[in-house]
Amino acid sequence: MSSARARATAAAVPSGARAVRIALAALLVLLTGCASKPPSRPEDICAVFREKDGWFEEWFEDAADAEEAWNIPIPVMMATMYQESKFRAKAKPPRGRLLWIIPWKRPSSAYGYAQVLDETWDGYRKATGNGGAERDDFGDAVDFVGWYHDGSAKKLGIPRSDANRLYLAYHEGQKGYQRGTHQKKKWLLDVAKKVEGRAQGYTQQLKKCRDELEGPWWWPF
Repeated sequence: MSSARARATAAAVPSGARAVRIALAALLVLLTGCASKPPSRPEDICAVFREKDGWFEEWFEDAADAEEAWNIPIPVMMATMYQESKFRAKAKPPRGRLLWIIPWKRPSSAYGYAQVLDETWDGYRKATGNGGAERDDFGDAVDFVGWYHDGSAKKLGIPRSDANRLYLAYHEGQKGYQRGTHQKKKWLLDVAKKVEGRAQGYTQQLKKCRDELEGPWWWPF
């Protein structure tokens, strides 16, 4: 739209209506901005789900849907995402440094809550038919993690509750895990143990609040 046409269109709208529209737009930006903030207490899964339960986010419902779809426990998926991004919607790997000073390229295309590569995300979209999925949408990201872990369970024989080995396959890729690329990476083995411990902690926490999060059986929403 040309600037002249934009001015003419704006002039045709009563100033009071314009003010309301601007205010509503600003409120929408504010609310959606708040929705993308990481949870303030990521170590407590109950606190995470309570905080992320509102108009723009329903993290527990999204996680429960992924659990039902892929038969991967919520604590395992959430522990994986915590390790990958600390639940930051637009997380990216840090840039490298040229001559130890100048910010340089990022080491990969990993992005979003689950730190998924471009190619891997395209494969998920194609495999699930979820062509509109976005890596910075929690519901899509947790579904991806469930889908990937489900594939690792089927292809590699990893138990669905084994957060340690599922994370190793997630980090190295299923083919890399088959080749044993993780075996010589002590730092990665240590990280996988942390993911396992977090999943165990999340499991105990979720036992105390799941009934509350699911709501009474008669609640229609």
